[in-house]
Amino acid sequence: MALTAARDSSTRHRQNKSKVERFAPEIAALLPRLRHYALHLTHNAAAADDLVQETVVRGIENIHLWRQGTDLRAWLFTILHNQHVSDIRRAVRNGAMIERNYAQASLTCLPRQIAWLEVRDLERALARLPAEQRSVVVPIGLDGERYETIAARLGVPVGTVRSRLSRGRNRLRKLIESAPAPPGRSQSRSRPAA
Repeated sequence: MALTAARDSSTRHRQNKSKVERFAPEIAALLPRLRHYALHLTHNAAAADDLVQETVVRGIENIHLWRQGTDLRAWLFTILHNQHVSDIRRAVRNGAMIERNYAQASLTCLPRQIAWLEVRDLERALARLPAEQRSVVVPIGLDGERYETIAARLGVPVGTVRSRLSRGRNRLRKLIESAPAPPGRSQSRSRPAA
């Protein structure tokens, strides 16, 4: 009986080895995607690399469980996801709920200089808008007033308010794009949402 068990184990080992050799190129091709997903889950490059390595090791150890004709990528992603969930549960059980990286990031305060420069550029651009456009853009864009309220205050139809708002936003966007970008920021980042 022990002899047949040893033969079965040896046969399974040879079959697994041939499967691994046959699918090694496919597994290697999936490594960048696995790492990207692991990075998305862990938010930490070293932890992502460890997770991918553990996934590949578990996949190779259990290649005999993979069914030919099924999606190898989905199988490996499932292993990766389940391994991540197991790691989190283990960390919670052991009391390590917050990683240092997350705690350090939440304790830092970003400098406000860039925000102040963006506000300054917005104020300058608003001052350069024609009065009829500014009288619509400011109360709607900054104060959130309704179109009907502005139309009644200015004595114009709602359609005119919408038109002035559209032209004002476009003009404001162009004025801000032409303003010099703050140091360390690109022009595309300094645009306000209109």
